[in-house]
Amino acid sequence: MGDRLKGKVAIVTGSGRGIGRAEALALAAEGAKVVVNDLGAAADGSGASASPADEVCQEIKKLGGEAVPNFDSVASWAGGENIVKTAIDKFGRIDILVNNAGILRDKMVFNMTEEEWDIILKIHLYGHFYCTRAASPYMRQQRWGRIINTSSIAGLGNMGQANYSAAKEGIVGFTRTVARDMGKYGVTCNALRPNAATRMTVTDELMAAWKKQAVDAGKTDEEFKDMIEKLVLSSKPEHIAPVVVWLATEEAANVNGATFFISGNDIGIYAEPAVTQKITKAEGFWSVDELVKITPKELTNNWVNPMPAKPAK
Repeated sequence: MGDRLKGKVAIVTGSGRGIGRAEALALAAEGAKVVVNDLGAAADGSGASASPADEVCQEIKKLGGEAVPNFDSVASWAGGENIVKTAIDKFGRIDILVNNAGILRDKMVFNMTEEEWDIILKIHLYGHFYCTRAASPYMRQQRWGRIINTSSIAGLGNMGQANYSAAKEGIVGFTRTVARDMGKYGVTCNALRPNAATRMTVTDELMAAWKKQAVDAGKTDEEFKDMIEKLVLSSKPEHIAPVVVWLATEEAANVNGATFFISGNDIGIYAEPAVTQKITKAEGFWSVDELVKITPKELTNNWVNPMPAKPAK
């Protein structure tokens, strides 16, 4: 056990499995007392079970740490408040909030239902807000806190994940603003785009797609198995957890409003979006005729459609 976070209290949402579990264990290993929040639902959000959160708490206690379970859903205002209340009631404070809970409801946008859209926004984007809203007054009052949000590379665009992509990119914007709202109170807020093999990322559907690609490429079953094993070993939840612990320490006090990419042994930081090309008119506004003539030469001349139209079958 280390002591970098001794005396601190952490909440990790969705920490019964996968990345959240690794984060909870790593925070506890550095001396933090941990609220292990997990509804215990399936990857699509259905069902509930106390077992995942209880089991992680037992793991932490066996390592000599302190932890309590919480089974509330992040998808409601009351749930967010109850999660934070667990930390206050059990440990008397809240210092670190890791917003990690999430599910998947993948569907092509033209087939997506209202319910499939709403539930992903509720759990991911709203869930980040509900928990942050509940924790931030305590952090503001004590003038210290660490909020670590979980975005995804899917936020940059990923086929069949319009709901998930929208929620995850919304989290990046949310992170930037929370960093500005809370920075003067000694509270930092950063986001991660983690890449790790979990039940949410290595799905049956994805495995089937990879298998088809392998067959099309002429790979044997043994070669496919080796490929999957290397993928899982090179991108584990345990690769993500040390970055979370570092962001929770005093040493990372100057890091605020940043978005990190983590995949295996690679850790990167994203540049903030910037205007890369621009056209300017001295007076008045652009006409459509002018735009049709000028933009292909001076604004969109380097653009290539990443998904060009295909002939109808």
